[in-house]
Amino acid sequence: MRTLGSLWLVWLLILFAAIIWWAYRPKNKKRFEDDAQIPFKDENGG
Repeated sequence: MRTLGSLWLVWLLILFAAIIWWAYRPKNKKRFEDDAQIPFKDENGG
């Protein structure tokens, strides 16, 4: 049972590292900057 816990820990660490890598890729910068401005956009145009 200890092996299963160790495998889960390794899996979660790999998953966490992959999410961090994906979030900080330069390719995503423009998208995240655009998404950050969504609350400030005027929906009615006036």
